Amino acid sequence: MSLKVFLELVEIKAKTASILPFLIGICFSYYYYNSVHLGLSVVFFVAMLLFNMAVDALDNYNDYHHAVDKLEYKRKTNIIGRENISPKLVFVILAIMTVIAAIMGLYLVYVTGLPLLWMGMFCFAVGIFYSSGPRPLSSLPLGEFFSGITMGFVISLICVYLNSYQMFSWHWENLAKVFLISLPNILWISNLMLANNICDYDEDERNNRHTIVHFIGVKNALFAFSLKNVLAFAAIILSFYLKLAPWTSLLALLAIPFVYKQDRMLMKEQVKSKTFKCAVKILAFGSFIQVLTYSIGLLFL
Repeated sequence: MSLKVFLELVEIKAKTASILPFLIGICFSYYYYNSVHLGLSVVFFVAMLLFNMAVDALDNYNDYHHAVDKLEYKRKTNIIGRENISPKLVFVILAIMTVIAAIMGLYLVYVTGLPLLWMGMFCFAVGIFYSSGPRPLSSLPLGEFFSGITMGFVISLICVYLNSYQMFSWHWENLAKVFLISLPNILWISNLMLANNICDYDEDERNNRHTIVHFIGVKNALFAFSLKNVLAFAAIILSFYLKLAPWTSLLALLAIPFVYKQDRMLMKEQVKSKTFKCAVKILAFGSFIQVLTYSIGLLFL
């Protein structure tokens, strides 16, 4: 297996969805708690990335085995069939990455305490059942919720906890603060899956994958996509108003014209090869601008 094929197998281009929530968690830890543990953050980053890669490889592995449309999807679309990769090799690779990530996670639990274990177990469970089992989460109308919460919120929460575990208290108010800071990522990550399901609607129907688009229809799904883009920027404004983010974070609102343009392109045409990238660009640019403008504000502390 070449490096290029491996990187496509683990969907390396989609890692923005985990890296930027990680970074906003560090920014919030420094701004609100004035605490950062660089060593622990690096260990978590590597473990997070390895497990994220394993989950995406598992997703491709399960889609390959469960595909009903064997000619078009299994042989021509799915990377395992298209590149003639041994399914056993794929399983061994993803198992190794999972085990390494788990060992690193247990080390962090040893250092910081049991709360990290429960959060880690939640992430592992969602990652495994996202595409596994008789009714994987990705084939149900729950996929957007679990992908957004797990990657957008729990990753940031873990990062905040690791960097402030000596002083972090598990009160609803503190969880709500991290949730609000994470909300743009939660919405944009869930929108990534929503856009994917919108564009794959016909293919999903042929393969008996009943995503949320199956239940609410393409028109309502597109409305939800646009609404969540609006709410993401509202969360950024509210975070500043509640003093959870520096004033420079409001500069992220400059991304609104770009997000609006990409939103309109998806509204006009829902074709995987042409407009799914609109959701990818919104997530990448919107989340990056949030991290950038937030981190600039840290220079004025």
